[in-house]
This record gives sequence, C-alpha cells and structure tokens, in this order.
Amino acid sequence: MNLWILLLAFSALAECVCQTQGTHSCPDLCSCSFSPLGAEVECSQSLLTHFPEEGLPSNTTRLSIQSTDLHGLTAQHLSAVPLLKHLQLYHTNLTSLPADLLKNVPLLNKLDLTGNQLVHLPPDIFSHASLRSLLLRNNQIEEMDAEWFSHNTSLTSLDLSGNRLTAMSAAFFQKMPSLEDLDLSDNNLHDIQPDHLKNLHHLERLNLGGNKLSSLQPTTFSNNLKLSHLFLNQNQLRELPGSLLRGLEHLELVMLNQNRLQSLPFGLLDERKDDFRVVLSGNPWVCDKRMVYLWKWLSANADKVFFLEDVTCAEPEAVRQRQLAILPETELELGNTGE
Repeated sequence: MNLWILLLAFSALAECVCQTQGTHSCPDLCSCSFSPLGAEVECSQSLLTHFPEEGLPSNTTRLSIQSTDLHGLTAQHLSAVPLLKHLQLYHTNLTSLPADLLKNVPLLNKLDLTGNQLVHLPPDIFSHASLRSLLLRNNQIEEMDAEWFSHNTSLTSLDLSGNRLTAMSAAFFQKMPSLEDLDLSDNNLHDIQPDHLKNLHHLERLNLGGNKLSSLQPTTFSNNLKLSHLFLNQNQLRELPGSLLRGLEHLELVMLNQNRLQSLPFGLLDERKDDFRVVLSGNPWVCDKRMVYLWKWLSANADKVFFLEDVTCAEPEAVRQRQLAILPETELELGNTGE
C-alpha cells in the first residue's frame, strides 16, 4: 500500500514538473514573462525567420513578433497558444495570410498586423475570433472588403491608416455596429458619402487626416452622434457646409488644419462644449467680410483654439501674415474683395 501511494505521488510530481516546464519554457530568440494570468512572449530578434513553436508556453496570452522576416504563418502554428488574447505581428514582412488563421485562438481580442506587405486578404479571415481591436496600418491594402467578415463583428477599434485605399465602402462598415474608433488616415480617399458611415452609431473617434478629400456633404456625420474626436487635417477641403457638425454634442476636438479653407460658414463652431477644441492653422484664410463669423468666434473663444497664433491671413495683401484673432474689424471691412 505504501509503495502504491509512493508511485502515485511520484506520478503526480512528474506531471506537475512537465506542466511547469510547458508553461514556463521560452523559445530561442524570444523573451518571456510569467504571471498567474498567463505568459507574455516577445520575439524581436532579426534572426528569427520562423514561427517560434518550440518552447512556446502553452498558456501564452500575449505574443508579439516584431521586426523579423517571418516565413509564413498558419492556423497550426497558433494552435500552440489556444489561450492567446493579443497577437502582434509588427513589421514581419508578411505578404499573405490563410483564411483559417484564427480558428484555433477563439479568445483573441486584439490583432496587430502593422507594417507588413499585405495587399489582399482572403474572405472570412477575421471571422474566427471575437476581435475587438484590429490594426492593419502601414500595409499596401487597396480595398476594404466586407467579405473579410462573415457576419457582424464585435470590433470596437479598426486602424487601416497608411494603406492605399481610394474609396470607402458602406457594405464594409455595415458589419461593424459596435465600432467606436476608426482610423483611415494617410490613404488616398477622395470622397466620403453619408451612407458610408450611417451604421456607425457608436463611433467616437474618426481619423480621416492625410487623404485627398476636397468636399463634404452636410449630412456626412449625421448618424455619428457620439463623435468626440474628428480629424480632417491634411486634406484638400476648400469649404465646409454650415450644418456639418450639427447634432454632434459630444465633440471635444476637431482638426481642420492643413487644408485649403478660405473661410468658415456661419454657425459651424457654435454651441460647443466648454472643453471643445479646434485646430485651424495652415489654411489660406482670406480676411475680408466673409471672415467676420470666424473672427468673432475667435474673439470669444480664443481658449478653444490650439495654435491660435498660426491662424493667419493669406489674403488680401494688406493683411497678409497677420494673426486673424487680433485683426481690427475695420481691416476686415477694408479687406473686402468679394463685393
């Protein structure tokens, strides 16, 4: 009897050692940290060229592979980390992904594919996990494809900045009813229609900076009533509709800098929150009678403008480079060239 108990104890000890080794090992060329909640693994050695299967802790919840030349990635690779919640493949030179990549990581909620060479992605690629955050920034993607998702997603954050997008897709965003943060900056978008964003009722942050937008319709954001941060900087906007921001009672920041605006329509910035801020610098403001609305608004709301000293007149010549906010109203009158 005592021998039997001894054998059972030895067996349990061996199993414990085996499990400990499996959960506290670490792949070559990687660093690992361990906690009761799981392991975090970071691999950032340029010598790493294959997925680090050997020694990868089975209880890994966060895996980051950075600045490597990763030769392919499969669902079988990820089956080694079934508890994975956060996967970062940052600048790993990936050119393609298999459609079933995420089928073995059902707990994955954040996927970061920043800085790869992805152009096309297969249908249903993001249908195998309950993703909350998806980063595809700085790839070479040319088109938003609704087929990436088989049904409505649980995404709350999507980053497609720094790609080669030329158009938006209403069908694409119809599958994202929970989206709160959308970054489409630094693409080649020329146009945005109200129906593109109409399903994004929870959207709070929208970044359209660094595109080629030349105009916006009055109802572009009429379905995005929770917007708090709106980035329209570094586009080619020449004018804005007066009702563009109507109903957006939660706005805290609007960036309009580095556009081609010459004036703002009456009422555009009225009825804003106390903590509302706007950036207006880098536009060719024409300081004549058409500028009276903005001039008066600046006089009453100077504390709401970042880089106020850089909001200067481009025309007429008499007031060129003068700061608009401190320009005497009489000079706006004298500078009238539109009548």
